[in-house]
Amino acid sequence: MALTLARASSRRALVQTTLICLPNTRHYAQPQPGQAAAFKTRNVVTKNKKAFSRKNRLGAFRSLPPSQLTEDIFKSHSSLKPLTFNPDILTENMIGSIAAFKDIPNDPIKYYGTPKQLLLEFRLLSQKCSVIRNITIFTAQELDAAAEEPSHKTRYVLTGSEGCGKSFLLLQAVQYCLAKGWIVIYIPRAKSTVNSTTTHAYDLRTQTYLQPNYAQQLLRRIHEVNSATLETLSIKQTLNLDRRSFSSGTTLAQLASAGGKDATISSAVLEAFLNELSQQTQIPVLLAVDDFQAVYNIKTSYRDPHFSAIRPFHLAIPRYLLEFASGKRSFQKGAVLGALTANDPAFPVPNELMDQLGLPGLQPRTAYSKRSKTLQEYAQGLKNLPVPEEFSLKEAAAVFEMWMSDNALTAPANDELFLSKYTESGGRPRAFVWQGILGTLEGAPPVVDEKTLWPQMREGRI
Repeated sequence: MALTLARASSRRALVQTTLICLPNTRHYAQPQPGQAAAFKTRNVVTKNKKAFSRKNRLGAFRSLPPSQLTEDIFKSHSSLKPLTFNPDILTENMIGSIAAFKDIPNDPIKYYGTPKQLLLEFRLLSQKCSVIRNITIFTAQELDAAAEEPSHKTRYVLTGSEGCGKSFLLLQAVQYCLAKGWIVIYIPRAKSTVNSTTTHAYDLRTQTYLQPNYAQQLLRRIHEVNSATLETLSIKQTLNLDRRSFSSGTTLAQLASAGGKDATISSAVLEAFLNELSQQTQIPVLLAVDDFQAVYNIKTSYRDPHFSAIRPFHLAIPRYLLEFASGKRSFQKGAVLGALTANDPAFPVPNELMDQLGLPGLQPRTAYSKRSKTLQEYAQGLKNLPVPEEFSLKEAAAVFEMWMSDNALTAPANDELFLSKYTESGGRPRAFVWQGILGTLEGAPPVVDEKTLWPQMREGRI
């Protein structure tokens, strides 16, 4: 392609022409062969670059395939032999014992997932273990009583400081109810229902925003974990949807399986599925929600066509959670458990929950503090179940021996090391494990000098 440019002088002389030849193909900073690209596309576009730096990134500790672990140093030499977690061992005599969650075909950890902090611990340990605490026994007793009562009578919210073991206790409750034959619905990361990570569409029939992809994933997970018990339940009336109908007598396992395979009907199937679970009286149902405070924030990350923030009770999945948590909807037998995450700046604990649970806030609040009447109604009837902020000495010793048996200590494993780490962390469970026990993996092991009296001086901290 040729382009001719004409340039005329002020004296109207002979017009000079310049011929410029342009190639037929256009190149946008394409590198020469053998050279690096001048511009690179980046997947993450954010102003907070420090949060995505390698230094501040929280790893996932993904394990290598066995084909790459042929050396003897990579073979497991763990002497950890814990008890198997089951309802029979949850007695007061077993407080301070370590129990491992059994690997079963319908493992809720495998299909529902866990909060990331629990996931990291389970990947570091050779077995998925937890310690039986006083609060574990109390929760099991409350769940046994709830097996014969409607769920609106047993609605607890696990509260406590950061890293006190709320998520572990919620997971223990899930495993306990599943072993007891309950139907378990476990949502380990409730903020994923309000942080705009899945698609949403407005529904004129319900006048709410549906979340078809999340509903499809939830139905598939419920079916994988509870397929045996769902086979014993069936729908009583014919269910007619836009693209498919289910006759009376269809089992709830078939209903959940169909909704888990087709996102176009998943929202309607999930609504019908929850209605059937609410009406049946044969099997108790546990609804366990972690990041519980996320669904009580007045604004979500979802936006309507006018780019206004959508309220949580206008989204389908959070609305279901709010209705069962408030008692507006109830299972004939069962319980509702939630766990708060106190350190999430994106979804903090709102005033409505703090008022209902009697929690102190970071800032003083008065009767004139802003509150939502709708969320206050959804918070009515919730009971506070405080989780102890510290390990007892017996519980901490069991956790210390568990990590010691799994070869997680580089320092000499003795009473002095245990007491020093317990004192440093103040007995707080997460700090005791991550800053205390696993902190010994950083740097060279301390040199023990028998002439020095105090363990703090032996490790060189004084």
